[in-house]
Amino acid sequence: CTKKITMSFNPNASEWKPSASAASWSPPAAVAEPSPAPTPPQRMESTESSVDENDPLWKVVLKVAGGDRDKAMNMISDPDSLEQYPEVREFLESSEPMDDVKEEVEELAEVMEEKMTVEETKPEPVAAPAPAPMEQDDEEEEVAESLPEGDPREHLNLVFIGHVDAGKSTLSGNILYLTDNVDKRTIEKYEREAKDLNRESWFLAFIMDTNEEERAKGKTVEVGRAHFETDVKRYTILDAPGHKNYVPNMIMGASQADIGVLVISARKGEFETGFDRGGQTREHAMLAKTLGVAYLVVVINKMDDPTVQWKKERYMECVTKLRPFLKGCGFTIKKEVKFIPISGLNGANVKDEVDESVCPWWKPSYSDSENNTDQPTLMKLLDSLEIQGRDAQAPIRIPVLERYVDRGTIAMGKVESGVIRTGMKITMMPTRNVFKVEGVWANEEPVAAARPGENVLIKLGGGCGIEDVRKGFVICSKDNACRSVDKIICQIAVMDMPENTQIMTAGFQAMFHAHTCEEECTVIKIFETTNRKGQVVKGARFASVGMRAICMLELSQTVPIETFEDYPFLGRFTLRTEGKTIAIGKVTKLPPKKED
Repeated sequence: CTKKITMSFNPNASEWKPSASAASWSPPAAVAEPSPAPTPPQRMESTESSVDENDPLWKVVLKVAGGDRDKAMNMISDPDSLEQYPEVREFLESSEPMDDVKEEVEELAEVMEEKMTVEETKPEPVAAPAPAPMEQDDEEEEVAESLPEGDPREHLNLVFIGHVDAGKSTLSGNILYLTDNVDKRTIEKYEREAKDLNRESWFLAFIMDTNEEERAKGKTVEVGRAHFETDVKRYTILDAPGHKNYVPNMIMGASQADIGVLVISARKGEFETGFDRGGQTREHAMLAKTLGVAYLVVVINKMDDPTVQWKKERYMECVTKLRPFLKGCGFTIKKEVKFIPISGLNGANVKDEVDESVCPWWKPSYSDSENNTDQPTLMKLLDSLEIQGRDAQAPIRIPVLERYVDRGTIAMGKVESGVIRTGMKITMMPTRNVFKVEGVWANEEPVAAARPGENVLIKLGGGCGIEDVRKGFVICSKDNACRSVDKIICQIAVMDMPENTQIMTAGFQAMFHAHTCEEECTVIKIFETTNRKGQVVKGARFASVGMRAICMLELSQTVPIETFEDYPFLGRFTLRTEGKTIAIGKVTKLPPKKED
């Protein structure tokens, strides 16, 4: 009796030879991963699919092999040995010229070898010969060439922020529905589920709030993600939680945002609750500026509420109260802040302009560019915004937001500067490990390269394990990595203090939030303070609410960071303690580099 042997093939072998160990080897069973990832561009395909069944040469070889496909494939993989078979010689002499057929056979063999050995893990010698990297580089270039460069339209991240129940998730869901990203049947299903919970108006929020806890309580907990696009741009929605208990989650979402959409409820009582001391409207607006959003679009929501009825007086009341506060947060009102009235539930002024019979004052308002807005709808307003400062020529900087395993280590983040390409090598800070980029996905689509502003998934090879990547690490150019320090000199603005501590002195402890990392920190020394009147005190011993201070912070572990002047997105931070944001700041100086 004969025993069928399962074999694997090595693309780097010059000839095929079975061994004793190979006869008993079988591929490991595939392990199902809990988190689905986009299908990587390189995957092992069936070897049979690479053979043209109608190829006359294949038919002859298959006949010589007696119909045994495995044996026929082995014969095809060694073209030089085929001429020993009379049937093959007869076919070659009676058909195309010998050289052309040989080339065809060799090409077929090369294709088969590439297909059959994608996941072969052959250990490389310590001192690899020069030709090996060249062959890998050629293969990387072929892979990169076969992938698209990505959508040329600009990509923007929108973070929806604001107080609890302002309508962030409902607005996010309606935008997806109006841009045909959610079908009618799904909406009808959500309407039934919301009605069962006696919350008929929540059905659009269910598009973004997907887990049972969020739906039952009507509160967003995690930062929801969704994509939509217009003719001009592509967008990713980051639906941030509004409750104060989930502000750290909101910070993670806002750290990736290009544009902040501050959702304000115009309903009587709700605006006042969110804006008064203790409400999240103030804290979210302050964090948005600190975390680097280029524009803040203030949407006055629920204008169709019975207590409002699209009245201009209520709209202007909200705008008038918000202006001075946003100015105090550091926004330049005329350039960076836009105001627009909407109804997130019925979609008025979201994609289509509100009917003049309902709101007669809106058209004259935007026609005269009142409140810095000259566009009739939210979608057109977003399309009109231009983001500055994205430098594709700068060194690569990608703060890692999350990582997981799916047939390799996958890192998630946003490209802040530079261009990340498949096949290149990167340095992971602060560990300084060097890894190879085996695949890049932008919005879950495989691409050859990703530009600044793109949300990416990066498959890391070169021995990278899940323990080598953590949230808060930064992917950098191989030969131009960012700094990694445990002490910084910074300028902070003290916004609030815990109830039991009214002043900040040396020894004060808080949580340090910068880009995607969070770390415990301690104030080591305060160099000077400036009060509200502009009076400077050198060698100050404390700082209180309303003061600006230059101080030194010590971090519990090294953190990848840069000065605000060099890389603003890596040089901003916030300090939080006891559930409050107590200070915002920027890094002004780092310790001198140690000589290697």
